[in-house]
Amino acid sequence: MRVVNLSGALFDRVFNTYKLMHTYQTLDFVKQKHLEWANCNHFSMSMMENIDCLDELVDESDPDVDFPNSFHAFQTAEGIRKEHPDKDWFQLVGLIHDIGKIMALYGEPQWAVVGDTFPVGCKFQNSIVFRNSTFEGNPDGKNPALNTEFGIYEPKCGLDNILMSWGHDEYLYRVMKFNKCTIPEEGLYMIRFHSFYPWHSNGDYMHLCNEKDLQMLPWVKEFNKFDLYTKSTELPDVGSLRPYYQSLIDKYCPGILRW
Repeated sequence: MRVVNLSGALFDRVFNTYKLMHTYQTLDFVKQKHLEWANCNHFSMSMMENIDCLDELVDESDPDVDFPNSFHAFQTAEGIRKEHPDKDWFQLVGLIHDIGKIMALYGEPQWAVVGDTFPVGCKFQNSIVFRNSTFEGNPDGKNPALNTEFGIYEPKCGLDNILMSWGHDEYLYRVMKFNKCTIPEEGLYMIRFHSFYPWHSNGDYMHLCNEKDLQMLPWVKEFNKFDLYTKSTELPDVGSLRPYYQSLIDKYCPGILRW
């Protein structure tokens, strides 16, 4: 999450979302969510239909904007398109990176869908947002086996082998893999770890990273520039942009997908 000066009702909304997240996102909880969602047996729809569904959602963890997520999707994609016109897969990642949030429209509380992510199964690092005031109720923090630097993991085991707090990043990554979408590995890392701010913005959890993670980190950082700083109240003309982005969907993740 970008560090901002929050106040009043907006602060309360953001803080309360993280308080719930940091209380209930445990190792056991994450394992359960993988069982519930990673098999992609909840519903079927196209990528663009999912993007349209985001109009029903306002992210309770986001301090920057207070309008539906679909506008942010096109803002992000267009920001990337201007600076990376030769990387159509990167533009598509900008469009779809948040659409795993559709879980919130299918019964998941927002604290299990939105917001910054962090590893479970090892010590909660200090760079996690609201670290000092929101984890008191999380039982993993009191479990000696889970409260060391490595916890249940091996040094340099790689982020592929880490269980992250459950949310829209990991869910969409699982959807991409399940449906055999052809977005390059760099794009899949952007999708899977764009909310992992303690890693890509604060340099934490490097002791768990392998060489592949370090090679992919610059791509995640590059994506983050557009994810954060394309948010504005100047909303894009979505209707005129749809045909172009539909062509990218048809190229990399066509047809009806299972979610």
